[in-house]
Amino acid sequence: MIQLKKEDISQEVFDLYDDYAHNKLTRKQFLEKLSMYAVGAITLPALLSFISPNYIDSIIVPEDDPRLDSKMITYDSPKGGNKIDGLLSIPKDAKGKLPGIVVVHENRGLNPYIKDTARLAALEGFITLAPDALTPLGGYPGNDDEGRAMQRKRDRLEMLEDFIAAYNYVKNHKKCSGKVGVVGFCFGGWISNMMAVQVPNLGAAVPYYGRQPNDEMAEKIKAPLLLQYGELDKRVNAGWPAFEKVLKANNIEYEAHFYPNANHGFHNNTTPRFDKEAADLSWKRTIDFFKKHLS
Repeated sequence: MIQLKKEDISQEVFDLYDDYAHNKLTRKQFLEKLSMYAVGAITLPALLSFISPNYIDSIIVPEDDPRLDSKMITYDSPKGGNKIDGLLSIPKDAKGKLPGIVVVHENRGLNPYIKDTARLAALEGFITLAPDALTPLGGYPGNDDEGRAMQRKRDRLEMLEDFIAAYNYVKNHKKCSGKVGVVGFCFGGWISNMMAVQVPNLGAAVPYYGRQPNDEMAEKIKAPLLLQYGELDKRVNAGWPAFEKVLKANNIEYEAHFYPNANHGFHNNTTPRFDKEAADLSWKRTIDFFKKHLS
C-alpha cells in the first residue's frame, strides 16, 4: 500500500473532512465526495485511513505517567447533565496549591487526544479536569463517528453548564489556588468563549478555532483571551472581524494568532490536519498565558 503524506493530499480533502466532522455531510455523502480524490495508487480505503484519527500512536503522556495522579472522577452538574465524568490530573510533586484548567473536548466526547492534552497541561503545574459531555449518554463510545452522533443528541447550552460546573469543581478543589482557566478545541473553543461570557471570575480562556459569541454576549467578557486560529479555517475565521470589533470597543484583553497554512484542528496530533510547528508554538503560548494569568 502506498505510504501517503500530507503533501500528497489536496486542500479540498481537508475541507471535505472538516465538513464531515462538523455534520455538514452524512458519511455516505462524505465517502462519495472523497472517492473523487482516490486516483491512481491512492485508493479510497487508503485515503480514508490516512485522514482518520490515529490515537494509538499519538499519545504523548501515558495514562500511567508516574509524574501524575490522573484518574476519572464524577462531579455534579445540576443545570446540565446531573452527573458528569471527567479526567482529573494533578502533578504528584506539587508543593502548595495549584491553579486549575478545564480542558474541553471537540464535538465527539472525551477521546484519547483530549485526555492526553489534559495530562500534558497538568505536567506544566496545573490541576486539570477534562469532562466528558457524553456522560449522560454512556460516555465517549471509543469511536469519533459515534461520538459525534451522540453529542448531537445533547443540548449545547446544557453541555455548557457541564463545563461551568467543572470550573466550579476545580476552583473548590482542596489542592487548587482558586484561579482557574479554560482551554478548548473546536466545540470546546466555543465553550471556552462562552465560559468567558458567563463565568465572571474565569481566570483566562484559550479557545482553539472556536466559534465566536454574538456581539451582545461578547461585550460581557471579563477574562483575558488567547485566541488560536488556523489560517485555512475559513468557516470559523469568518466570525473573527465582528468579534474583534467588540473586543476592541469594550477594551477586553486579548491576543489573537492566525497560524500560516494551518487547518482547523491543527493542534490535534492524531490526524493529518496536525501542523507540528503551529501546534508547538500555540501550546507554548497557551501555557505561558495560563502561567501569567493564573499564577
